[in-house]
Amino acid sequence: MTKLPELSHERIVRALKKAGFWILREGKHTLMTDGRNLTIIPRHRVIKTKTLKSILEGAEIAPERFRELL
Repeated sequence: MTKLPELSHERIVRALKKAGFWILREGKHTLMTDGRNLTIIPRHRVIKTKTLKSILEGAEIAPERFRELL
């Protein structure tokens, strides 16, 4: 399994947009969807690895695929 890095909120949103997600709502968290999956990204300076893993599971994106999107 690929080790996931700690990333900023903006980099995660940018990568998910490349995967076909769009922003539904922004506030303390950013809600994104691709029409099937809903994922919530907290607006922290740095998103920890465990949180990123949960975001990717909700978005149904493999860590290897996510690394390609970065």
